[in-house]
Amino acid sequence: MSKFKIAAFVSAICLMGVVFYSSVVSSQTPQPTVRLSTEPPLSEILPFEAEATVPSSPVRLTLQAVDAAGKPLENARIRLQILTPPHNPWFPTDFPIVEGTELLDIEGVAVKGEFEIQQMLPIRGNYQLLVSVNPITANAFAPIQQTLTLAVPENWVKYRNFGILAVILLAVGLGGGLVLGGKQDIQPGEIAPERVRLLLSGAIVVAIASLLIINITAERADSHTQGHSSQKLEPSVVQSQAVKAQIIGDVSATVGQPAKLAVQVTDPTTGQPATDVLLKIKTTPAEDEWVAFAYEGVPDAKGQLTWDQQFFDGAPHKVEVEILPQPQARQQFSPLRIAQNIDVEGVAPPLHSRLIVLAYFTSLIVLGLVIGLRLRNRLVW
Repeated sequence: MSKFKIAAFVSAICLMGVVFYSSVVSSQTPQPTVRLSTEPPLSEILPFEAEATVPSSPVRLTLQAVDAAGKPLENARIRLQILTPPHNPWFPTDFPIVEGTELLDIEGVAVKGEFEIQQMLPIRGNYQLLVSVNPITANAFAPIQQTLTLAVPENWVKYRNFGILAVILLAVGLGGGLVLGGKQDIQPGEIAPERVRLLLSGAIVVAIASLLIINITAERADSHTQGHSSQKLEPSVVQSQAVKAQIIGDVSATVGQPAKLAVQVTDPTTGQPATDVLLKIKTTPAEDEWVAFAYEGVPDAKGQLTWDQQFFDGAPHKVEVEILPQPQARQQFSPLRIAQNIDVEGVAPPLHSRLIVLAYFTSLIVLGLVIGLRLRNRLVW
């Protein structure tokens, strides 16, 4: 009986060894994967800068689905979801509402296993790219689900500007401490010492000047927006003898929430979907010239190309689509262009984010004030 127990024990040990060896071998065996390349390189990618003298450029993201041997997976359907970096309450970005939201969701056909888009990245941090690859022909290859990370550092200009502002706030606090420090005598008929009254008068003048600058800037921005609203655009529906194309979906959006958009292409004669065309999509703000999103692809079997896109800067946008025939298309036609205006509703930063920033700036002034008071008291002593 003991011999049978020993044999069973040895068999179990051998089976465990085989299972462990198989798992190790399978983990070391190359698996189908998705490769990511960017232009510019990862080390040169910077977030969107609204006040840059040169318009910011979108990042070109190229996804390539390959099998275990490194060969491209042809005739694949690739879906890409871009999630923005998570919310950080203590160090908010330029667009706090955008933090922790979905920036883009698009699915397209990759004939050669390659999927390429251009996307403006609004804030710093680690973006998550959720990629799913499925075969157009059933069972052509095993589906792929993969999560990629794209790290975007902060623009060094922001650190420089913050350093300059910090020095100014410290200097203001230091000057106030030097004025208020030391022994101060109140003359008969005065409610405060002369130095205190001068300091308060200077603060009032600075506050009035700041309000005037803010109001003038807002008035110019409002008139600038109204001037662009009357621009003439291409129609959102266009038809020729070969194809009929139209932009469908949301005509308004809110910052922090993706808008649903689509392009529908059909044969005007039969009403059937047109799939032998090429679609070039570009989204730009109505006020500026930089590109928020761009993609070039083909419609699906229903003649549609759909995507969800977030407009992060709160300005009106314009979606432009150019329709061209594919080289092997049965009917050749001249390129057609359609466009759609998207009204975007801006959202003010959360109150707690503004209070945190205000606390940081106030702390710098208080620190300078304390230093100034101590220096003044030492000089008087």
